[in-house]
Amino acid sequence: MKRGTGRSGSSAAPNGVDVARLAGVSQKTVSRVFNEEPYVSAEVRRRVLEAAEQLGYRRNNAARALASGRTRSIGVITLGTALYGPASLLMGVERVVRDTGYALRVVNTMEGDPAGLAGAVDSLLDQGVDGIVISEPIDEPGGGEAGPLRVDVPVLVIGAPPPPLSSPAVLSAGGGADLMARAATEHLLGLGHVTVHHLAGPQRWFAARDRLEGWRTTLVSRGRNVPPVVEGDWSAASGYAAGRALAQDPEVTAVFAANDDMAIGLVRALTEAGRHVPGDVSVVGFDDIPVAAYVTPPLTTVRQPFDAVAHEGLKRLVHAIENPDADPLPASAPPVDLVVRASTAPPPPAVTGRSGR
Repeated sequence: MKRGTGRSGSSAAPNGVDVARLAGVSQKTVSRVFNEEPYVSAEVRRRVLEAAEQLGYRRNNAARALASGRTRSIGVITLGTALYGPASLLMGVERVVRDTGYALRVVNTMEGDPAGLAGAVDSLLDQGVDGIVISEPIDEPGGGEAGPLRVDVPVLVIGAPPPPLSSPAVLSAGGGADLMARAATEHLLGLGHVTVHHLAGPQRWFAARDRLEGWRTTLVSRGRNVPPVVEGDWSAASGYAAGRALAQDPEVTAVFAANDDMAIGLVRALTEAGRHVPGDVSVVGFDDIPVAAYVTPPLTTVRQPFDAVAHEGLKRLVHAIENPDADPLPASAPPVDLVVRASTAPPPPAVTGRSGR
């Protein structure tokens, strides 16, 4: 039979009856196969799936939603930005959602719109999603003044403290940026640098705060001087501007930048000022963007585990959707992956013995 022609060569879309007839089974067995119910032999399951493939049959998800009370869709609220971190996390979420068999609905918010989150939640609830992922990396002032958001589906919050919510389940995933920042700072101290300067991201971003806190905590715990923080805006241009200033201070031998773009701009400014990287100043970035391995020198950086965070979080969210009365799955910390390349080295001999206090 020609693929997708349906019953008796007609142009009507094939249905479960057609699949059952071609596979030589009952319509109830077809339903059991596609609903992944037990008590169906491997041979029968194979015949049904092959018949469905031959006919071009697709399950009627709308009908399934009416029967189950679920749309098998997950909504994602994310900041409308092309920055590497949020964009890569969204791609990771898209891959995982697709693999779970759920549809994905995305709503973008814009920076500076305090009503953005509430409006995005309302939009997704109007579409009947079964769960919501909030990936809002910025602390918008006044976001909870109108009281907690009322959400009648499970919610997963990635990489930020949960906003005020009233929900059947509020889950968190991601985080760990402070631990990754500690690894970067410890790497530089372990090379012999007496202290580490920090080129921070904009402090409205939760990730920038976490990275700064991890850097500061490491220096304090090691009894090292905590230099003044230089704040950028995530761009290479802001890293370049910071590098021009830091290059004038001969005491600067190590810098941890809160993202790779700023680190790359920083290296360019240091090089132009005659400060060799890593001979005079070591630099560590954060993210491991694709170009990080190919700049000069190749950048030591902390790789963000976007796919691992998405997989862990969505697994827990789907469990909460499909098992509303069960205990939530336990969370696990994301991995810390420091990628050591050629932008870090021991400090120059002239400063090795100086005290950092």
